[in-house]
Amino acid sequence: MIWSTGLSLLVGLSIAGALIAANEPAEILRLLLETGWGLLAVLALHGTQIVASALGWAPLIDDPRRPGALALVRMRWIRGATNALLPVVQAAGELVRAQLLIRKGVAKVKVIASIATDLGTEMATQIAFSLLGLATLLLIPHGGGGSTLQWAVIGTLLGAAVTGVFIAAQRWGLFRVVERLLPGLAARVGWTSVGELSGLHDTVVRLYRQPWRFWRSGGWHFASWLLGVLETWAALRILGIEAGLAEALVIESLGQAVRSAGFFIPGALGVQEGGYVLICALFGIPPERAIALVLVRRLRDVLLGIPGVIAWRWDVMAPRPATEPTPTEPLHER
Repeated sequence: MIWSTGLSLLVGLSIAGALIAANEPAEILRLLLETGWGLLAVLALHGTQIVASALGWAPLIDDPRRPGALALVRMRWIRGATNALLPVVQAAGELVRAQLLIRKGVAKVKVIASIATDLGTEMATQIAFSLLGLATLLLIPHGGGGSTLQWAVIGTLLGAAVTGVFIAAQRWGLFRVVERLLPGLAARVGWTSVGELSGLHDTVVRLYRQPWRFWRSGGWHFASWLLGVLETWAALRILGIEAGLAEALVIESLGQAVRSAGFFIPGALGVQEGGYVLICALFGIPPERAIALVLVRRLRDVLLGIPGVIAWRWDVMAPRPATEPTPTEPLHER
């Protein structure tokens, strides 16, 4: 697994490097240097996405020891930081937030159930977000790119099918298999804290029997995707690209779909850059500005990610509480 991850990282870096080298690297650097203090707006808007995602996770943690909103926001921040900066596949962030929530005293089975259902909800709302982006693309003027639109439709439909299968499998017994296999697999890679997972399937099924949890979760996750549109619009503005919210919606929704498709490459390196070049071309945005847009996002990931990784290491090195945590009041969810 380490060998394959290293190879995919090398391929991604090569693609990204080739795209930058072939599209006026000096101009890309100039655009980045001219972003100035506008980058703070991008960082702030991304912070609102993290908060909304944390509130989307909260209803799915069915445990009286669920930590408060600030702690969950911190875990989502750390999850994003590890996914963005560590040379591992993006799923590693889910293991990290599971580790942190377990350290807060939440039952392991409920931790894994919450993360699995949260991923399903996040994926489902992303599909809805992508469909909104495609519908917007059909309604606004753009410069052609029929093949790009065709692949976007195919990718969205495939994503919807995968999401549907994943959610259905959760209810039909996927986690009976996980109960048997995950502890052994985790022990092989040294994550011995997983332990016994009996009852995981029943815990997931109980969550699905409380649909209000998923409606609240889905509402916050969809809000998070929409906040990403504002972040993309702000990034376009600081790069001097004249684009409205409709264009930003298309770029953000299809760009996130491309990033998800590149989950097997750490940070979706190369995949994201190439995808943004194609998507931005629909609106006449030249490749060097499209690449600069991606690099603004990567700079955002670095600026938020380095302290996030430090916070994670600080948390895991800190001694666990000697006594059982006291139950907390439920989050006030809007």
